[in-house]
Amino acid sequence: MATGDSTSGNKLGLEKSPYLLQHASNPVHWYPWGEEAFAAARKQNKLIFLSVGYSTCHWCHVMERESFENSEIAKIMNANFINVKVDREERPDVDKVYMTFVTASSGRGGWPMSVFLTPELVPVAGGTYFPPEDRFGRIGFPTLLTTLANKWQENEEKFKESGSKILEVLDRTSRLSAPRGSDLPADEAFARCLTQLSRSYEPEYGGFSESPKFPQPANLTFLFTYNALFPQLDDAKHGLKMSLHTLDKMDQGGIHDHVAQGFARYSTDKQWHVPHFEKMLYDQAQLVHAYLDAFLATGRPRYAEVVRDILTYVMRDLSHPSGGFYSAEDADSLPEPNSEHKREGAFCVWSHEEVTQLLSGPVTPGHKSTLAEVFCHHYSVADGGNVNPYQDPHDELKNQNVLIEHGTVEETGREFGLSLEQCEAALERARVILFEARRQRPRPHLDDKMVTAWNGMMLGAMARAGAVLGEVKYTQRALEAANFIKTNMYQDGKLLRAAYSGPENQVSLGSCIAGFVDDYAWMVRGFLNMYETTLDCEWLVLAEQLQDKQDELFWDKKGAGYFMTQSGDDSILLRIKEDQDGAEPSGNSVSVGNLVRLAPLLARPDFTEKAESIFRLFYERLCKIPIALPEMNAALLLYHQPPTQIILAGKKDSDSLRQMIQAVHRETLPCRVLMLVTDSQDCGAFIRERHPSLAKYRPKGEEDTLAYVCRDFSCQLPVNTPDLLKERLKIPMSQ
Repeated sequence: MATGDSTSGNKLGLEKSPYLLQHASNPVHWYPWGEEAFAAARKQNKLIFLSVGYSTCHWCHVMERESFENSEIAKIMNANFINVKVDREERPDVDKVYMTFVTASSGRGGWPMSVFLTPELVPVAGGTYFPPEDRFGRIGFPTLLTTLANKWQENEEKFKESGSKILEVLDRTSRLSAPRGSDLPADEAFARCLTQLSRSYEPEYGGFSESPKFPQPANLTFLFTYNALFPQLDDAKHGLKMSLHTLDKMDQGGIHDHVAQGFARYSTDKQWHVPHFEKMLYDQAQLVHAYLDAFLATGRPRYAEVVRDILTYVMRDLSHPSGGFYSAEDADSLPEPNSEHKREGAFCVWSHEEVTQLLSGPVTPGHKSTLAEVFCHHYSVADGGNVNPYQDPHDELKNQNVLIEHGTVEETGREFGLSLEQCEAALERARVILFEARRQRPRPHLDDKMVTAWNGMMLGAMARAGAVLGEVKYTQRALEAANFIKTNMYQDGKLLRAAYSGPENQVSLGSCIAGFVDDYAWMVRGFLNMYETTLDCEWLVLAEQLQDKQDELFWDKKGAGYFMTQSGDDSILLRIKEDQDGAEPSGNSVSVGNLVRLAPLLARPDFTEKAESIFRLFYERLCKIPIALPEMNAALLLYHQPPTQIILAGKKDSDSLRQMIQAVHRETLPCRVLMLVTDSQDCGAFIRERHPSLAKYRPKGEEDTLAYVCRDFSCQLPVNTPDLLKERLKIPMSQ
């Protein structure tokens, strides 16, 4: 092992990624991913140490503090390795290749991801977080560094041979091929998915695991879709019950920020109580859809309130002035402005003493109880804190409280002799006081990177919320995001991966990383949702153009399905097709759902053929372990159902048309095909070109909108009011 120090220096200072910039002052001589690092590894014949994470990752911060800021550990790294930092959100392709290796070799994955590569980029060893010293039976990072450096010097050929064999196995196992002559998966896949979700369901607090607990919105998408299509079936009713119970418990839990809105990434415990406090844009977007589905399935106002809660947070804290959406907020922050070290959850938690002081007044004039007593009772605030020490391994939450509701507002009101209205008003007043107090605290780090895929996800959720809730401010915000993407992220017919917030809120494109398949898939879906909300064909045209470009760049022309990456990057050793719906649904799952929706809308049978090819490619997975692909299963459900065509004939942007659009969106119609017939040349001509039969449908008058509902190639007589349209849409398909 070498003991001298390299002179390359830390090269992250000119990067745009917030995660890379967080490490720009480390004593480690970091390189960004690229040829400069690879050439140095080849020239110096050193292993590459690849560290992958993201800027709001709690354990990434821990490993940085313990190891990457440690000058003695940095000396070992600099002398013996070429050290490379990657933001997984910026380069999901790099992350996916090496996470596949780490998961296969160690049985678990996560971030930070720590991988050792040969100069040819072949992985030879890896894991996730490593402590700064050997402890609890876990190898310390310095020990690992020393061991690998010595082994490389002693027998690098054996290392390379081992790595090449590993890569061959990964390449072979990552390939997918459809069974020859296989039928399309159908009822077997749906039944097994329901069974597997039921088995993994935790009935006391909801969710589909014991602990830690993740929201897993893709599971809810499948269950809500199944219930919408087959509400009379007992297993569909059970699926709806699981979904609603999960969403209720999340709403009440500490994973939900009761003071400043939005949801944390996940909870460390079974009760949804103690989260890792980072908030991710992609979680907010998916949960908007989940709570909208719950609202449509039940009509309960609370679910709509949660949607507004999430969107309030996103519009206030995750929005760039130009219209884009930021990626995330960190879990860690300074407890006090003059503190030296950040603590997890410091921005969000409360001591009993602080709450009592801030809420010292009476709950209502002349009432014997204080506002603090009512608030502490309702949100389980305890003297000495309410966090289980087992959920706080670093004692960062000692004597602190994470707000959680264990009872209803009605029950709290009865406890203190308050009416429901009085109790709701008191709790709202208390939350406002605490929100203002929290604004005085040091804020957590904001990852102001704007990822195209997540912006597509969020603008699609925002647009749908505007349509379902009938609130123009959400539609307008979605429009701003869509125009942001068009202006900044869409160049020469292709998407870029990310933009960054520059000085004075200017938009910076950084290194102009080309978009990945999920960027295209989510933007297609976002633009499709924009079209369904506004019936402005500009967004439908863009959705089709992006879908065609995605097919050109990512479709496997020798097989089927979409690769995650474009061809041509020699540094990406494996071209992988994602086959699992995790924290984010896979690119193939989102894409096949888009194809199923676009095919009848655009009269594109080739889109149907592509969708069928994807379903066949994933036949085995859909039939044997469908719980791995719930989003794709939801798309498969839609594929097997005949679409309901809803043709609106009216003046674009008229009040009557907007009312009709909202009437459509307030019904649970997953298989709808929504089209506008108008005298305008742009949208009207575009739709009539694809569907010549629509030429016979004409607007009745300047301010009237007629609605035709068509099923099984048969259209019913038109209706001219939202109420009549709602009645028509409620008629079962078989009638």
